[in-house]
Amino acid sequence: MPTPVVFRGPIVLPNRIERGTIVVRDGRISEVLEAGASLPPDATVVDAGDGYLSPGFVDLHVHGGLGGDFMDGTAESFQLALKAHARHGTTRMAITTTVAKHEQILATLDQTRQYRRTPEPNGARVMGAHFYGPYFRYEARGAHPGAEVRPAVQQEFDQYLEYADDLVTATVAPEIGGAKEFALACKAKGVRTNVGHSWATFDQMTEAVEVWGVRHIDHLFCAMSDKTRLRQFQMYPMQGGVLEATLYFDELTTEVIADGRHLDAGLLKLALKIKGPDRLALVTDCSRALDMPDGRYLIGPRDGGEPFVKKDEVGMLPDLSALASSVHGMDHMIRTFAELTGRPLWEVIRMASLTPAHIAGREREFGSLEKGKQADVVVFDRDLNVQRVFIDGVELQLK
Repeated sequence: MPTPVVFRGPIVLPNRIERGTIVVRDGRISEVLEAGASLPPDATVVDAGDGYLSPGFVDLHVHGGLGGDFMDGTAESFQLALKAHARHGTTRMAITTTVAKHEQILATLDQTRQYRRTPEPNGARVMGAHFYGPYFRYEARGAHPGAEVRPAVQQEFDQYLEYADDLVTATVAPEIGGAKEFALACKAKGVRTNVGHSWATFDQMTEAVEVWGVRHIDHLFCAMSDKTRLRQFQMYPMQGGVLEATLYFDELTTEVIADGRHLDAGLLKLALKIKGPDRLALVTDCSRALDMPDGRYLIGPRDGGEPFVKKDEVGMLPDLSALASSVHGMDHMIRTFAELTGRPLWEVIRMASLTPAHIAGREREFGSLEKGKQADVVVFDRDLNVQRVFIDGVELQLK
């Protein structure tokens, strides 16, 4: 039998931190024991010392890292980004596309399929793709390239849905042409549907939730309608938008970019108070500028991507008029959210692991350090810096 691996130290569980021992056999957690329990005599021991043993992070919304954007559609860019995010503790991720040409999106979906089936040995594992763009409202596109924003046409999206088994989620703005047809086609294929980059009204959101089956909202407070924005179209009575609907519908989960630049402490606390840690996930929404120096980069493919600059620990449009994605990994999001909200560490890590795993429908496989799950383990030091990363009980070479 393979040699068991034993992790020993303070374990970050879904509802507490408790010193103990995790026994891993054949890539899965076979036992979670109390501190001081006898260990298998032939075990390889990993001791967290005065740090922590955390579940690996699950990122539902991530575009790239270390110079590579997934929309480059190349093995090189996938490898760069997957390795970079693993160094920041992410063990599972949804490859996130951008607005781009049809052929470019297909190329990225094809690479996603390949890396889902044949993982990068020292990188985060690919759960599938988050199909994100081109079905946005043009005015709400944010930092995405505007030329390729378009309505949802069945002849096109049928080709995307040929990759349904490789899709984790798919985003659409409910008010654009073809949105209903796209969302219902996703539902028929078993693909979870999100709303994002939208100026939808509360009534449009109600239909999306109650009829189309939408269950998740991308980056809360960012690139979405609210009562103030919609007032330019209807003076009275004021109407709610995507923001108000997200806070109202208990069925909806959502996510925040907790890099300390996109949202302040008040907005993070509000989101957590209303949605709770089981319906609010941390995401990185990270660009290719992760672990790269300040300077000029592209969001999306090298051919046709949108320019942005990395400056002051965030991505911004070149004229500095708006933010353009984050430039940090999930470990930074955890440290920042914990610092700004004062919430306990176990709760914050849950929002970066078990909650996104649940949103993706994968909570029975990973997302927490519990018996029977895949052994994705991050070893933190006391200051929440990633020291070692294990996927299926095998240590990644992070250098």
